[in-house]
Amino acid sequence: MKQPKQKIKKLFKLSSLLLSGSLLLACSEQGPVQPEQKAGGGSTVQVAETGTQPLSSIKAKDLAPYQERGIEDEVFYFVLPDRFQNGDTSNDLGAKADDELRSLSRGGLDKSHKGMYHGGDLAGLTEKLAYLDEMGITAIWLTPILRNQAVNAGTAGYHGYWILDFTEVDPHLGTNAELKHFIDQAHQRNIKVFFDIITNHTADIIKYTECHGEDGLGWFGDENGCKFKSLAQVASGDKYQTVIPAGTEKVKTPDWLNNPDYYHNQGDSFWQGESSLNGDFAGLDDVKTEDPVVVDGMIEIYKDIISEFKPDGFRIDTVKHVNLAFWQAFSPALLEHAKSLGIDNFFMFGEVYSADPELLSQFTTTGKLQSVLDFGLQSALYQALIEQKGTDTLATLFEQDHFYKDTDSDANQLLSFTGNHDMGRFAHALNKSQHDYGEQEKIQRTLLANALIYFSRGVPVIYYGDEQGFVGDGGDQDARQDMMPSEVASYNDDDLLATDSTTAADNFDRQHPFYQKFAEFARVYQTYPALRYGKQETIFSQQSPGVFAFSRHHQDTQPLTIIVNTATTPQSIELEKKLTATSPLYHLGDKAQVTANEKGHSVSMPPLSLAIYQ
Repeated sequence: MKQPKQKIKKLFKLSSLLLSGSLLLACSEQGPVQPEQKAGGGSTVQVAETGTQPLSSIKAKDLAPYQERGIEDEVFYFVLPDRFQNGDTSNDLGAKADDELRSLSRGGLDKSHKGMYHGGDLAGLTEKLAYLDEMGITAIWLTPILRNQAVNAGTAGYHGYWILDFTEVDPHLGTNAELKHFIDQAHQRNIKVFFDIITNHTADIIKYTECHGEDGLGWFGDENGCKFKSLAQVASGDKYQTVIPAGTEKVKTPDWLNNPDYYHNQGDSFWQGESSLNGDFAGLDDVKTEDPVVVDGMIEIYKDIISEFKPDGFRIDTVKHVNLAFWQAFSPALLEHAKSLGIDNFFMFGEVYSADPELLSQFTTTGKLQSVLDFGLQSALYQALIEQKGTDTLATLFEQDHFYKDTDSDANQLLSFTGNHDMGRFAHALNKSQHDYGEQEKIQRTLLANALIYFSRGVPVIYYGDEQGFVGDGGDQDARQDMMPSEVASYNDDDLLATDSTTAADNFDRQHPFYQKFAEFARVYQTYPALRYGKQETIFSQQSPGVFAFSRHHQDTQPLTIIVNTATTPQSIELEKKLTATSPLYHLGDKAQVTANEKGHSVSMPPLSLAIYQ
């Protein structure tokens, strides 16, 4: 167990941190700020630029109606409902004991085990909508909420990715009616709701006699799972014999998902070559998405989901493990269906786990998805702010934005993030860095990374708990801490950033410096259309840690210049154009020094700082 730090010292540092950023914006004295529609999409909050004023938060209700907003206007919060808030303890065990039809969806509760259910649910999320609203969140992305296989191989489906039934909510999380209530309550606050969906696989029900025995209940594979068999092997007769364990022949819904013919059944993926498309994802039943029956079936499943629940969009899991032709059929069909129901701005973004923009963009151009998660930016932030590589890593990434340009989308619609439930948190990466960062530097680097996902092109996504300084011990289960008081020892011994609290306590602290800074970032993001819709151009980068400068320009609005210093020493940049004011619109960290010269202005940036100028 780590020893607690001197609280008085940490509070002094945090007070200094909060005072180090300022914004030249003030709220209207006439009441809540109202959005003004701008040509070309989006809205801007009307504020008076009358000098440095205390920053007020912006709420979703201050923006354009959720039905009218484009994806660029959103600030996302990505959350695992099971790890957030337990609003109804009666559903903690999932399906009722006498519900034989749903017996595989019962159990798995162990609040002290990082791989089991902890009790969070839709009722808890609904309770905490105000907490999210006040941080400037406008869209909530939930991990899958459909009925799962509760327990498999000593761990639980608390994360939602082991779907058995595509028609109903997992009983650990609530009911279909409770999901509709949650969406209704979010919509009343003008907040959107996005579902995490899966087409690549279903729960692990299909077994192979060669690996699991004649009854499907044994295990004869090795530590790498059931060895993958290629299509060539299958064609030659070298294939697995499928077996469905007794009593599980009809556990999936819709019923066609119970037919092994609609799965690849080629053994476990080793994440390369053909196995990446056709292999079982860590044992999960890999759906044969090239089969027309499967294509039509999956389209109908998610049409029904849209019809029943009216979500605002989907995040799509494991996109690169599905053949491209599937997405070419799937995405247009669902968009058309959503429009037929009056959901004109329905939006889908995929998880393509790659940092290569050329590969990522194939799914938004050829594959017809609207967008993808920007693993490229996450990688560049990691290199620039954790590994201390040059800021040209950022410039190189943004130079490839042209790959995303097509008739209906561009890089402004990418979903930007610093870490997630699979790879782990940005703060953990800082912790394990060879640079042995102290706490104050971890705080500054974390805030700078998050500022860049708000102020560079793309749509910001906050991973739940980051606003409370969560750290974690790695990826997957080690990055899925509880916001409600936790009983997991490996969570509770973490030294959270910018707070003396631990995950053993309730972590919905609106006074946490990160929560307050993220609310500031959201305010700035919503104030200037250029930060959401603007074309981005690099002004300066270098091969070592230091200055990265870029501009954002949207239609007839005045261009913004964003300057970042990733170094731990002051850095200067010569701007060839004069700034309209030497005081920044917003700054993070100590304030830059600006002096005029013959060509424009010289800006001296303090260590690990950011400034926005007009």
